[in-house]
Amino acid sequence: ARIHGEHGRDVNDLDGSNRKYRLMRRLYRPFVNKYIALSRDLEAYLRDGVGVAPSRIAQIYNGVDTARFRPAAGGREPIAGGPFNDPECWIVGTVGRMQAVKHQTSLARAFIIACRADPEAARRLRLVMVGDGPLRAEAAALLEEAGLLARSAWLPGGRADIDAVMRGLDCFVLPSLAEGISNTILEAMASGLPVVATDVGGNGELIEQGSTGCLVPADDPQALAGAILGYFRAPARARRHGAAGRLLAERRFSLDAMVARYLGVYDQLLGIDNGIAQPPNESYPRPACGERAGE
Repeated sequence: ARIHGEHGRDVNDLDGSNRKYRLMRRLYRPFVNKYIALSRDLEAYLRDGVGVAPSRIAQIYNGVDTARFRPAAGGREPIAGGPFNDPECWIVGTVGRMQAVKHQTSLARAFIIACRADPEAARRLRLVMVGDGPLRAEAAALLEEAGLLARSAWLPGGRADIDAVMRGLDCFVLPSLAEGISNTILEAMASGLPVVATDVGGNGELIEQGSTGCLVPADDPQALAGAILGYFRAPARARRHGAAGRLLAERRFSLDAMVARYLGVYDQLLGIDNGIAQPPNESYPRPACGERAGE
């Protein structure tokens, strides 16, 4: 049995319209017994763009280790080697390879906008950008030019202790131009953080708008800055949304749920009855970004 996992797109095919990539997938389509799409967006791409029959596609979300990625027990924890230990600081951060598709320069610009727009943010807001790649130097140059790098931003490069980094943040931000299903969003949710992310790929399938996080248009630093300031100015709401994200990660995105779904696909193709029913995928409406009615 041959199974193909469709995991996402890159900067050369943000909307899945690249004709060469579609043709390649159509050519090897007869040799694949089952496709696994990480998001509903990728499921639609395989069905409508590549012509895969719906019966040959299983949509399975990634899972997250909710034991490793967990909320800080007594409030934000200091990040080892990090410069921001003042409890008055409010720390936003991102984690990921610093490549064009992840677009960390948009977050750097948003941070500059936020600090210039709000004197209190200029005093207390801090930025952590973990990861390495071509955009690291570019993001650092933007922050240095604005006079914010030395005092307000920290770009330590790649790190292995991402779970500890998450527990050292107050808000997680993902400024990507394209995503399949973002592991870092799931890790941030499991860590009890509110999430600000661009509305691309499967991001909107992970975040409950106005309940666990906020979705903004891609490549819009002004909107990104507004969402960050929204949480900075309402820390109680940020904590509520982070707690709701933790519950959602435990309920919908556990490792056990993911493994059971994959096992069900493999066993079905091999004609094995393991007694595991495949639950339907859920979808949720999106209220406007910010407070829900009654909050």
